[in-house]
Amino acid sequence: MKQDEVVSEFTNKLLNVMDRVEYRRIVNAEDMEDVARLRHKAYTRHDVLKVDGDMLIDDADFDPHAYVFGVYYEEALVSTVRIHHVTPANRINSSGSIFPDVVNSMLDAGLTLIDPARLAADPDVFDDIAGFPYLSQRIVTMASDYFGVDKCLQLIKLQHSAFYRRVFYSKQIVEPVSNCGTYDFDVTLLAADVPVVLPKIYKRYPFFRSQPFERRMMFGPPQEMGTLPLTVLPTARYLAAA
Repeated sequence: MKQDEVVSEFTNKLLNVMDRVEYRRIVNAEDMEDVARLRHKAYTRHDVLKVDGDMLIDDADFDPHAYVFGVYYEEALVSTVRIHHVTPANRINSSGSIFPDVVNSMLDAGLTLIDPARLAADPDVFDDIAGFPYLSQRIVTMASDYFGVDKCLQLIKLQHSAFYRRVFYSKQIVEPVSNCGTYDFDVTLLAADVPVVLPKIYKRYPFFRSQPFERRMMFGPPQEMGTLPLTVLPTARYLAAA
């Protein structure tokens, strides 16, 4: 089977999965506790972070330029990600805590960034859902598109860099470091040039595409929307059909 046929078959499978997926911006305490429990479960199972206690919530979860999302599959929380919209005027982000010189140099040059953080997936269902890692990554592409940023960062395990290079055309911008901060593994930082790579990503992986109203429901400020939607349904299938 040719590579394009493999990608097309995978896209169809993931679109079918997404028919049973909902996204929810986490704003109330009960949902945040569910997210914290999922983070704790995922991080302790895989020894990702040095975790204290049963909960894992920090001040950055409540930053006005941070967006915490839950991914729900058949109404069950299966993964979560926190999105930081980082600008020269709003510099709170996770990548900068490990690589401050690199991130600050970008911001000093006037660049705007999306910095995903606190990505966690339920290890008990990871192997049962086709294309599971892409469900949260789609939120990252939507954020990059909605905010029109220059770069999307990926603070990741060194061994995961091949995935981000292949799917997001990302490039490693720092040398890996070991056992830094709360991380117990080799960490590196990648960056994708959003205006250049986003059209390529959409063409190759149509399930990352979204309609403008979906992105607005995900990231729009409450004062413009009146009230935040309880859940947001992915619109990639409608675009694929069109």
